[in-house]
Amino acid sequence: MKTVLLAGGRGVRLRPLTYTIPKPLLPIGERPILEEIIDRLKKLGFTDLVIAVGYRAELIETYFGDGSQFDVTIQYSREPGPLGTAGPLGMVRSQLCADEPGAGSALVMNGDLLTEIDLRAVVEAHESAGNDLTMVTREYQLRHPYGVLQLDGDRITGIVEKPAVTDTVNAGIYVFRWSILDLIPPGSAYEIPDLVNVAASSGHRIASYPYSGQWLAIDRPENLEEGARIVGQVE
Repeated sequence: MKTVLLAGGRGVRLRPLTYTIPKPLLPIGERPILEEIIDRLKKLGFTDLVIAVGYRAELIETYFGDGSQFDVTIQYSREPGPLGTAGPLGMVRSQLCADEPGAGSALVMNGDLLTEIDLRAVVEAHESAGNDLTMVTREYQLRHPYGVLQLDGDRITGIVEKPAVTDTVNAGIYVFRWSILDLIPPGSAYEIPDLVNVAASSGHRIASYPYSGQWLAIDRPENLEEGARIVGQVE
């Protein structure tokens, strides 16, 4: 199964660090974020990789090469311009000849995630259920900063001080059946939430794979330090 790593973003929330270095090459501990992710994928048996690159693509391509030094195989799909989170998947689909006989699904994940999820189990659940798209999801709790009033018309019947609200959120890990990527407009910027909404409204089977274990998106400066701590614990 192909594994697509989305690594083309500009890392705006990590500026000024990403003015010269693309986010996937920022270090956590002693090696770049993306190298840590690739090593974790390799240990799970996912060694046929495609890295979707855009911003400072040449640095990523130079560092990882064809993947042989990391005991994986790496191909690249380079965006001609910013294509959002889903636009690069349309390019990858065409590049990898996903219409060939036997082409089924692809594992896709953001190129800034540290997680211990068993990706083999995610793929197995996707295939056994016959899903078009399986999304790894997490519960995210947000504490309201104010007291929330309970109203009956203009009459206050109670107040809950700073309640916690729990939502189910996208964890940035997916298994896509290649055919669902036909919904992406070719050559246009397109986001994964748009793809999910269009796919759901057109009758595709989309399922959640809940996960509550280790998960960290390295998308803010403070998360680099947390990532280094996690890697240190693992090692």
